Formats: sequence, structure tokens, C-alpha cells
Amino acid sequence: MTDSEALITPKLLDALYTESMVLADEARSYFESGRFNEQCQDDAALSVSFSCESLKVTTRLMHCIAWLLNQRALHGEDMTDGEAWNHDRELGYAAASDGPMVELFPDEARHIVESSEELFQRLQRLSARLEQQEASEPAVHNMFRRIQSSF
Repeated sequence: MTDSEALITPKLLDALYTESMVLADEARSYFESGRFNEQCQDDAALSVSFSCESLKVTTRLMHCIAWLLNQRALHGEDMTDGEAWNHDRELGYAAASDGPMVELFPDEARHIVESSEELFQRLQRLSARLEQQEASEPAVHNMFRRIQSSF
């Protein structure tokens, strides 16, 4: 078992993927419901801020889901090492939320924004640890693993 296999297991990937999909569904449901506008009537600045934050949440969650699907493929050996090294498979950039404005949101909206940020930050830390482990792996072992996966 390699270090990255010890750090990221299929069970962990499944749990994180499920969490991200549930949160994406919660966000979609809330964004489509119109509850925000009902709870914050006639506040144009707050409404514009909510529109911006909903885009940030959606982007953040799509980056999470894409990264987790790539990790599933990589750790399920559906992807070659060469494909795995492609930087397009890294966890993408997602802008941080505007904390002071989010604090003015109704509880449900604030929960969705904060939960998406927290999930994204956890995946950033996990991704960084995986990259750190990969970088510390001796070049000979890395090359041997690549050759072995070719056959």
C-alpha cells in the first residue's frame, strides 16, 4: 500500500463525494426556491451579494465534485500515472466568500455558503498532502511505479 493509498481510501472518497453531492442538491434547491428573496425583501445590495455568492458556491462545489471523481478514477486505477500528472486534474481555484455580507444572509443561505467553503478547504488540505507525499517519493520508486503500471 502506497502512502497516498493510506491517506485517501475508497471509503473516504465515497463519503466526501456523497457529502458534496448532497450539499450541491441542497444549494440548488435553495437557490431555485426563492426563499432568500422572501426572507430578505427589498434589499437590493443583499440580493446582488447573494447572486454572487450562489455562483461562488456552485463553482466551489463543481470543483470539489470534479476533483473527487478524478481521485476515484486515479485510485481505482482507471487512469494512468501520466494522466494523473496532468495539472488540469488539480482542485481548481474558487473565490472566497464575502464574509461580512454572508453574515447578513438568512441562516439557511449562510449554512450553504459556509458548508461549501469548509468542504473546499478540506479538499485543498487533502490535495496538498497528496502532492507533498508524491513530491517526497523517491524518483526511482516513482519511475518504477510508472513502468509497472504500463504493463
